[in-house]
Amino acid sequence: MNLHKSKPCEICTNHAIYKNGAISKNYSPIVTDNNNLILPDDESAIREFYKDGKILITGSTGFIGKALAEKLLRTCKDLSKIYCLIRPKRGQSVEERCKDLLKSSVFDRIRAEEDGEKLLSKITGIPGDITEPNLGVSEDHQKTLLEDVTVVFHSAATVKFNESLETAARLNTVGTHRVVLFCRQMPRLKALIHVSTAYSNADKEEIGETVYPIPGNITCDMYPNDVLPSELLKKIGEKMEKNHPNTYTTTKAMAEWVVAEYADNIPAAIVRPSIVTAAWKEPFEGWVDNISGITGIMMGIGQGIIRSIICDQRLVVDIIPVDIVVNTLVVSAWHVSVCRSNAIQVYNCTSGTLNPLSWEELGAITQRHSLDLPSKHVRWYPGFTFRTNRFMHLISEMLFHFFPAFLTDTALKLTGSKPMMLRIIKRFKIMAQTGEFFALHQWNFASENLSGLQEAMEHPYDCEVFNVDITGLDWDSYIKQYILGIRKYILKDSIDTIPVAQKKLQRLYWSHKAFQVMTVAIIFKLIRT
Repeated sequence: MNLHKSKPCEICTNHAIYKNGAISKNYSPIVTDNNNLILPDDESAIREFYKDGKILITGSTGFIGKALAEKLLRTCKDLSKIYCLIRPKRGQSVEERCKDLLKSSVFDRIRAEEDGEKLLSKITGIPGDITEPNLGVSEDHQKTLLEDVTVVFHSAATVKFNESLETAARLNTVGTHRVVLFCRQMPRLKALIHVSTAYSNADKEEIGETVYPIPGNITCDMYPNDVLPSELLKKIGEKMEKNHPNTYTTTKAMAEWVVAEYADNIPAAIVRPSIVTAAWKEPFEGWVDNISGITGIMMGIGQGIIRSIICDQRLVVDIIPVDIVVNTLVVSAWHVSVCRSNAIQVYNCTSGTLNPLSWEELGAITQRHSLDLPSKHVRWYPGFTFRTNRFMHLISEMLFHFFPAFLTDTALKLTGSKPMMLRIIKRFKIMAQTGEFFALHQWNFASENLSGLQEAMEHPYDCEVFNVDITGLDWDSYIKQYILGIRKYILKDSIDTIPVAQKKLQRLYWSHKAFQVMTVAIIFKLIRT
């Protein structure tokens, strides 16, 4: 099997797409005049691309999916419809889940607009399941989607690091395969964008904007019209898993291979975000709706719950705001449609090489703003240490995580309240353990294609509204807004409570000092005896 290479994005200059000073032979401009690609001066090329379009989003109820739907509705108002593929979950019907999606705070900005309800009515929930043939949709919905859809964003996946290989492969690899096979039947399709992860090749230190091969001499000719057999996927996954940190990165790498092999005859691209974090600017500064990954760690630090973390603080933590990810998805669909390449385009949507931030800097800024902007939900005086020594981390966990949690729960029981601290500490421990590999390693992600997307946009509206340039982000102000976003959207804590929280923090400070003195005294006494 050949290595699938993605070439750097061509730069649109003087209304033409050039490559080494000449029009690329691999690209077919939409409108040409003397071999030049003409873009209207009086309107946005990206808005024009989505005009009257019908979009299909998988994973629309997830963090990226709902932010993507909001962005498209708000900035490309002339699009016709957004179909959200949704499956029933935890006793909720598709209709109920779609209603919950539309109630999300992500759409508050649209709701405030005069035509807000009209825009939101463009979202339609479609019952389905990516792991089923034809995405598990009814015949009527199949007909509608296959005839109408112009752009597909495939964001659905399991992001659990501890998922079994069988389950992860079914959701991430087989699911992607079924999406690609479905898209191949769409006559009006302009672009298929697959949302992967920058860590799909975590077994490599240098990661190019390229799809890497998987073990075995497998080609799409062997299974041209159906998904790869589960037994074959299992064997491939078991070989790859030896060099990967978890089943998530393993099966996402396999999914990329599927896209490269089976989507080679349709305009397709792969976008690889690193660690997706709160919004930089849109829909609101600091918007976030879950406590996964970095968000949970920052919240734990701010609440004083997390005091020791396994991490090499000298390394770069590659985080990327969700709105930059969404903009990359929106722009990449336009770009691969305009620039018809024979190779699958890959965009590493990362910050590490363009605007690096170390774990040490992230921790220090988080600590400072957590003390300046405390939440009323703060449980202990914030203070933590990054450690690489596991023995010292274990001691710190027992002394500063589990022991205080045990005392707090005991006090809650005595007062007739429900104990909860040990449960919270255990949850954070699992979260920290699953992310340890990424806190102890560093990768160098190529970013030429991502940078090329920004350069490819000529219209001022496009450059501003669909910005994918991370170099202008100031990490200090961003993390401050991130912490305020956690307060507002996760903890439901108004900024009006800050004065009260600061008084509580002062009391916790003296309690913390008293606890430290007591701990030292106990240790000293144990040593003497």
